[in-house]
Amino acid sequence: MVASSRPLADTAHRARGDDMSEPQSFDVVIIGAGPAGVSAAVAAAQHGKSVAVAEKDAVVGGAALNTGTVPSKTMRETALALSGLRTRNLHGVDLSLRRQCTVADLLRHEHAVMTAERSRWANFLGRHGATLVPGMARFRDAHTIAVAGPEGERMLQAESVIIAIGSSPARPPLFPFAHPRVHDSDEIVNLEDVPDSLAVVGGGVIGSEYACTFAALGVPVHVIDGRDCLLPFLDLEVSNALTSAMTALGIAFHWKEQVTACDAPATGPIRLTMAAGKVLEVDAVLVAAGRESRTASLDPDKAGLLVGKRGVLQVDELFRTNVKHIYAVGDVIGFPALASTSSEQGRIAACHACEDTSVTRMPSLFPTGIYTIPEVGSVGETEGALQGKGIAYVVGRAEYTQTARGMIIGDRTGFLKLLFAKDNLRLLGAHAMGEQATELVHLGLMTMETGGDANLLWRTCFNYPSLGDLYKLAAHDAIVKRG
Repeated sequence: MVASSRPLADTAHRARGDDMSEPQSFDVVIIGAGPAGVSAAVAAAQHGKSVAVAEKDAVVGGAALNTGTVPSKTMRETALALSGLRTRNLHGVDLSLRRQCTVADLLRHEHAVMTAERSRWANFLGRHGATLVPGMARFRDAHTIAVAGPEGERMLQAESVIIAIGSSPARPPLFPFAHPRVHDSDEIVNLEDVPDSLAVVGGGVIGSEYACTFAALGVPVHVIDGRDCLLPFLDLEVSNALTSAMTALGIAFHWKEQVTACDAPATGPIRLTMAAGKVLEVDAVLVAAGRESRTASLDPDKAGLLVGKRGVLQVDELFRTNVKHIYAVGDVIGFPALASTSSEQGRIAACHACEDTSVTRMPSLFPTGIYTIPEVGSVGETEGALQGKGIAYVVGRAEYTQTARGMIIGDRTGFLKLLFAKDNLRLLGAHAMGEQATELVHLGLMTMETGGDANLLWRTCFNYPSLGDLYKLAAHDAIVKRG
């Protein structure tokens, strides 16, 4: 059910030659056309280098455009629109879901967005002169890459190589993924029916986001996780507030549990047996058990590359592997594995490969955006981290309901929490939960990047009515508490 789109060769330059066995030389060869690979290709091309991008899929964009970031967030927005969830707290307004949601309803906008973004990315590469080579890439040696595509195998010779192959969902053998109602997180964006009920195995970011999307459509959702709290990397107060909000949405959590058996008959409910003996019957299962990179498909030994657990490649601060002219960026190097950070990693690696010494380091801060319902945005230190480091701090808080904009949109549970150093009120962390929290957090990010403090936020003039006023109110709260 993936929307049709033009193949790579129709939207950018393509490697050609009469003798397909004759290597074609490039300054930089990039393996993978996701966010990291596209960013690297553009950066290298802007430095005047000849660039080839090998991509195994028929379209560009990697998981970010095709199976993960963009389609899942688009599905979420569609679910919110169809359910009327955003308007349920407005006085006198009831726009709750009045008819059965169909798959066509849910996926129509998703496919339109994906198709437009694929075309835009491919055209962007073409404008910068990158050569797209369709097919599965593998190393012949540290400088030679064979790409097996629809027209046969093509050989690429590279001065520098950037590996940006992304990752795929881990598939524990316990689950029968051939079953039409047992999904991984890549498959769920192309589901055939809206399930009558859903079990999400794994309460990480991906599992939590999908749990919220389906719960918004009125699907009974169960989240099964081996930990005892939701997203423990978040500030604890935010984690607890999000758990309460998701519970209010109708999501049932099964903490400190592990699925030990999955019985999935052709018809009827799927039975999940848990370690404690509980049996859960559901219509469909989503397994969100983390991701892993298919690095083995590259024949890394032939290039002398060292590969770690789950296909992760170890890199230095410049994203060089143990083979110094071969770089690795994005999901293939592990945490944080975000589209935003992957793009920046690709740019830095390409600049270094092009001997541009002006770009050498990642930013010291990067924000986290979690598209649950409600959203969560976070950057910088948490209370737990500050306590562990022995840093004295003061908390500034503001509720959405303290602002006119928050009242207008009907968000009664959203809040902004700011953490300031007690000695000079410099902003150390910003955490938001609620409507547009993933956007709101960027103001905290920029304040921290520039060394800003509570007084800066207090004297700044924000639009009225806007959620920006939350920063002014939270900063004033901290100033008063500090005395």
